[in-house]
Amino acid sequence: MNNKAYTIFISFIVALGGFLFGFDAGIISGVMSFAGPEFDLSEIQAGWVVSAPSFAAMFAMLFSGRISDLIGRKKTLIFVAFLYAISAMLSAMAGSYEMLYIARIIGGIAFGAALVLAPIYIAEISTAENRGKLVSLQQLNIVFGFFAAFLSNYFFNKYNTIDSAFLTDENVWRWMLGVELIPAIIYFVFLFFVPKSPRWLYLNNDFAEAKKVLIKIHGVDRGSLEIAAIEKNIHSDENKSKLKIKDLFKSSLRFILVIGLVVGVLQQITGINAVYFYATSIFKQTGIGTDAAFSSGVLLSTISVIFTFVAIYLIDRMGRRPLLLIGTAGIAVSLLVCAYGFNEATYQLSKEEINQFEFSDAEKLLPFADKLYDNDVEFKNELKEVLGTKIYSKNDGAILEAATAINANLILIGILGFIACFAFSLGPVMWVLLSELYPIKYRGLAIGVIAFINSLISSLVQLVFPWELSNLGNALTFFLFGAVAFIGFFILLKILPETKGKSLEELELELIKN
Repeated sequence: MNNKAYTIFISFIVALGGFLFGFDAGIISGVMSFAGPEFDLSEIQAGWVVSAPSFAAMFAMLFSGRISDLIGRKKTLIFVAFLYAISAMLSAMAGSYEMLYIARIIGGIAFGAALVLAPIYIAEISTAENRGKLVSLQQLNIVFGFFAAFLSNYFFNKYNTIDSAFLTDENVWRWMLGVELIPAIIYFVFLFFVPKSPRWLYLNNDFAEAKKVLIKIHGVDRGSLEIAAIEKNIHSDENKSKLKIKDLFKSSLRFILVIGLVVGVLQQITGINAVYFYATSIFKQTGIGTDAAFSSGVLLSTISVIFTFVAIYLIDRMGRRPLLLIGTAGIAVSLLVCAYGFNEATYQLSKEEINQFEFSDAEKLLPFADKLYDNDVEFKNELKEVLGTKIYSKNDGAILEAATAINANLILIGILGFIACFAFSLGPVMWVLLSELYPIKYRGLAIGVIAFINSLISSLVQLVFPWELSNLGNALTFFLFGAVAFIGFFILLKILPETKGKSLEELELELIKN
């Protein structure tokens, strides 16, 4: 294996934590269609189950960088893979809402740490010319994870609808969650084959081992150049004081800290994880039915994969700034298209359609026959009041399919446009930027703090999303996301620098205002 192939190989292995994050996020969108009614969860409880990993991840993100500074990137990642496996097993075995919540908390600790550590590690083994592509492998793995999860959900749902003694509404979600154990074990095993980070080894005064790793990764000539650049940077740091948390807020780091925080917040506040985690539920809102909602999730994840490859191709050619600006503008437009499409929808059930429903108490809907609703909130609330939340939640796909008059293609175009624009911009570019902006001395702590804020926003968005759909409605919810993206575009236009083609040491000299 040549040096280039070896670098790609170890980068891909480390980025497999992203695959598990994507798989977990995609799986839950199908799981909640069954686990929600199974445990008779309220909207807030459902929100907690979905958002629990992100809630736990924000604490893992805050501390994992510093932990990896102390014990090493590799050792921390191996422990992360072990936690992924434990989470998958406990989630599949969950006998209550509380156990499911705790199992997903454990998974959140794992993917929170993995999402921080993978870009740090990959940036520390790559060169300026290929760093963007290699760090973007994490986002590629995330979208591959989504694709695998949506495909898995589609087949589990398909075979569950067939008359089978093996899969039922009561156990199909357990299989959906349990299958995550397979990639978790693969990730755990393969991590033993990656070397320690050479820049981390330098940070811990193991110069001989660091040089061996750099030469093994890059070859003698390029490895020697990397060694010289790192040693020059380390010598300039020798007389500096030991790192303290408050150092992140000193004036010399203020500019890059603000950039990281803006990009970190914008990545999640536009609602990407709400769309991914609740994809099946969102597509149900268009009235296309449960089966079509599951298959639309596969289409969504396919678009993610395609446009992540676009990002990998362009990120070291076009640069970080153009991708972020074009993508954020596209996200704003796509979300506003969704808001318009949902705003034009109407809802009406005929007597014939009500009589064809096969669930219990369907006849209670007859007094609402032929009543026209132009507001999804009013329609869903009246039906929940009559049927009860559990029966409605279990049959919302069939009810909305019968009742909804909407331009479903327009919604689909908006959602897929959002996913495509995110996949070549905020998705991969954020992690590339964070891995580049901060000096090695501050990198673990700085990325941890920004990732903490990123995950906090993500968990809050996921937590309130079911409540938003029920109380604000589909149209206003997507309008708010679109408006935030629109504002974010102009902020990035003002402050975002370009970092492509420069070594980590060059960027430190350029961006740190001494």
